[in-house]
Amino acid sequence: MALILHTVPAHANPILILGDSLSASYGMEQDKGWVHLLQKKMPNVTIINGSVSGETSAGGSRRLPALLESTQAKLVLIELGGNDGLRGFSPKQLKENLTKMITASRQSGAKVLLSEVMVPPNYGPRYAKMFSQVYQDLAVEHDITLMPFFMTKIAIHPELMQADGIHPNEDAQPQIAEFIQPWLDTHRQ
Repeated sequence: MALILHTVPAHANPILILGDSLSASYGMEQDKGWVHLLQKKMPNVTIINGSVSGETSAGGSRRLPALLESTQAKLVLIELGGNDGLRGFSPKQLKENLTKMITASRQSGAKVLLSEVMVPPNYGPRYAKMFSQVYQDLAVEHDITLMPFFMTKIAIHPELMQADGIHPNEDAQPQIAEFIQPWLDTHRQ
């Protein structure tokens, strides 16, 4: 579990990362993961990693209210859905859960940045398209920014992936941090 909770100073404008194993430093030490590397690159901001390996959108939806209350996040980056897709869950249920998270974040006063998530092509083009469409639709319906899936340019390089072919390795983490930082900088203002 990659959950780091602590008292956040009011002036810190905390950012909450709510994700799955891709954000939870799966298969490596916490200080090697992209969230930790991003914190080092953004010393004037408090970044709270609320990511948990294996997390589904339903689990994130259940945990989010307590995280919002304890962190007082001003920006929430939602990177969930991959495990829903890997388990073949309904895109309709994914959309409902992500909608709950977007709504809860906004009601708490936080801005929302939604990360696109894609499923592997072996799930078939129809399911992959329906899955991807959920994120496109939510961005339009809630007038929020959809950040492109950060694994798109990583997953095509076997040398940046762990042996399972699903998770990025330590060498990929600085690239992910580099990709995500401008999105956070733009949206935390």
